[in-house]
Amino acid sequence: MKIKLTKCHGSGNDFFMIDEMSHDYQLTDAMRRKLALAFCSRKTELGADGLLFISKSGAADAKMRVFNADGSEASMCGNGLRCVARYVCELLGKEDILVETMKANLYAKTAEPIFPGLPTYRVEISPVLFELDKLPMKIDKKVLMNEQVEQLSKDLSFTAVAVPNPHLIAFVDSRTLKSDAQKRLSEYVNGPNEIFPDGVNVSFVKTLENHALYVRTFERGVGFTNACGTAMSASSLVASLLRLEPYEEAIDVYNNGGKVRCLVHKLEEEGRTQYSIDLIGNATYLYEATVSFDDQNPETFTVKDQKEFGEQARYRELEEHAKTVVEKALA
Repeated sequence: MKIKLTKCHGSGNDFFMIDEMSHDYQLTDAMRRKLALAFCSRKTELGADGLLFISKSGAADAKMRVFNADGSEASMCGNGLRCVARYVCELLGKEDILVETMKANLYAKTAEPIFPGLPTYRVEISPVLFELDKLPMKIDKKVLMNEQVEQLSKDLSFTAVAVPNPHLIAFVDSRTLKSDAQKRLSEYVNGPNEIFPDGVNVSFVKTLENHALYVRTFERGVGFTNACGTAMSASSLVASLLRLEPYEEAIDVYNNGGKVRCLVHKLEEEGRTQYSIDLIGNATYLYEATVSFDDQNPETFTVKDQKEFGEQARYRELEEHAKTVVEKALA
């Protein structure tokens, strides 16, 4: 079997996109899991954080499904959604689109570059859910907002939110970021445990000057990544909830792969407060290639006709800028 892949990244969070809108690949979910395990392995000539499957939708311009490197399916991926938004916008010749995801249909559109020369897209991150049974998180509380959880840490306070991926967020200082606390905590809550039966994304966040944050994320099903779009969105939301950052104003969010920009929206509707986040950042293409493999053993693939896009050089300039900001923040 042959499949065409487009390698892309958002904030250094890298993926392979597979276009099922234009190609009739006839993939089963079992095959999607196998392809994620085979193509995403960093031990091969490919390697990525996940696969993005783009298909037709009866309710939107396109449908996105996300499979992590371990073969699990994620309900959403903010960095991946930006890449899908670019691909679909260019495929359909549109400036703005609606993308069907597992939990919601989300708007996406082209945006002003966050750095000169970078293809930039703005995507909606919602719904926002605080009820712990939605993550799920099993403790004797209905919500967790900047509170300590004895089973997790004696020193840190956590906020739990689903957007709709589940996130556990702690605002920390540089000393904590330099320690192994995040690694130990993340491995615990994503291994056999009674609090997070399905695992959870864990972010440590540090506030910076001039409406900015630094976010480092251990992503469920992946491990430490350069960036996680929904984690940066959720962290911006929590910063606004804790009155560390304002609503409706741009927040620059730095990560180990670069930076994005977030806007947190607070809406009052029929006596209820609702939140959503706009995630704005790059959608950079690296290369496209054709991969041939045996259906029964996709890990024995061969890569042919690889073509570079030449966009990464511009992104490296943003990467260097972000690296300088992060190093100063951790000093």
